[in-house]
Amino acid sequence: MSDIKYSSINNFDDFTNALYKTGMSMGGVNGEGVFTLCDYFGDNIEWHTENPVTDPWEWRMRVLNERDDIVYAKLFFKKSGYITKVWYPYFYVVRRGRKSFDEEYSEGTISFHAKKIYELILENVSLPLHLIKQLGDFSKENKSKFDNAITELQMKMYITMCGRTRKSSKSGDEYGWSSTVFCTTESFFESDVFEIADKLSFEEAYAKIEEQIYKLNPNANEKKVKKFILG
Repeated sequence: MSDIKYSSINNFDDFTNALYKTGMSMGGVNGEGVFTLCDYFGDNIEWHTENPVTDPWEWRMRVLNERDDIVYAKLFFKKSGYITKVWYPYFYVVRRGRKSFDEEYSEGTISFHAKKIYELILENVSLPLHLIKQLGDFSKENKSKFDNAITELQMKMYITMCGRTRKSSKSGDEYGWSSTVFCTTESFFESDVFEIADKLSFEEAYAKIEEQIYKLNPNANEKKVKKFILG
């Protein structure tokens, strides 16, 4: 049981208030042996009803549209998760380190497809998924490499989700399903987040996150905790 106390989560406001206390959470019901706020959902929480108050699937975009201090992206175990602004610098340090994107790419820790996607987003400030595919000339044959690269960039905290939009016809009419919009992490947050990160060492950041996780779940699996932190 968590050492951090909060009431049962029955709506969006309950969720965000709890998230501000925990600082981080897996996005789904599977906590991967680490932590998810889904374990504290009340009986009236229902997935995929499109009710913005009680449907956690709708909360993903609500935090991006209505808050400027919560990140939602693929952050843990290549799955979705949340991190608050207070905790983001710590994860940024352990995931990004001090190397530049070009250094990581030259060392082979960033894939070619990830580099292509990152440069497109960097050039355009933000881009929806369908336009990234279009501008990058990614074909259906590239789908798995494309999907892996998008996840890779989120896990390494080079890009993050910043909303969603629909495709537009030549006449300007919207159509089809909503498309996730991505931006760089540096354009998502103000500079203070990165100024804090610059003052932290890897060891400090790692220890701080680890301490918080064991407050959230004293019985967390040690190997899973390490993977949760490092990505």
